[in-house]
Amino acid sequence: MAIRMIVLEPDDVLHKRAKEVAVVTSNVKKLLDDMAHTMYDAEGVGLAAPQVGILKRLIVIDADDENGLIKMINPEIIHSEGEQLGPEGCLSIPGINGDVRRAETVTVRGLNRDGEEITITGSGLLARAFQHEIDHLNGVLFTDIAEKVYEMKLDRIETEE
Repeated sequence: MAIRMIVLEPDDVLHKRAKEVAVVTSNVKKLLDDMAHTMYDAEGVGLAAPQVGILKRLIVIDADDENGLIKMINPEIIHSEGEQLGPEGCLSIPGINGDVRRAETVTVRGLNRDGEEITITGSGLLARAFQHEIDHLNGVLFTDIAEKVYEMKLDRIETEE
């Protein structure tokens, strides 16, 4: 696995619709593995292929729940319900957060890395991550739909010895 460079806003690739993956090849599997490695290295919860400069409908998510690492090809939301409003950030927009209204629970269908159809239902953070990453596949950033956007300031805490 390799760590890929994360594309930063305002790169045009982040604003384009990604293309469906027709065949799950070894290159697609390697890309999913690289994306997972890149996401963990950047301490993210999710990553979409456009964020590494590739316009394919691929996402990886690890919401630190019982699902563990999710690698999904051609994901689509087939059901959503409820509502949550909460903060989001993005590896492609460092230092910026925003309050985004999302569905509380979503059911997503797609293919796993072996090309088999899978369906996952998630709530809370997992639902938010699915919606955020699928938005990336459609060229939508959280800043496009946030009710409020704000800059994050990291306070440095120094300890005396």
